[in-house]
Amino acid sequence: MTEQGHNSNAQLKSIVERVERLDGEIKELRDDQGDIYREARGNGFDVKALREIIRVRKQSPADRAEREAILETYMQALGML
Repeated sequence: MTEQGHNSNAQLKSIVERVERLDGEIKELRDDQGDIYREARGNGFDVKALREIIRVRKQSPADRAEREAILETYMQALGML
């Protein structure tokens, strides 16, 4: 095998191992997140509402206002308001 081929193999192995390591870290973080939601549920919080709050907080104020305006328009059209 040429040196270049060996370097390519080593680089490929390194990439695969790094992705696998990150996959493991992501799984651990998701498990931790699940623990937090279970704790919240155990303390009487509505987890579905918490997830929605977290999703909304990620939005910019302009995006949030636009989404809320569209939602309100649709609800009015459906006689929900």
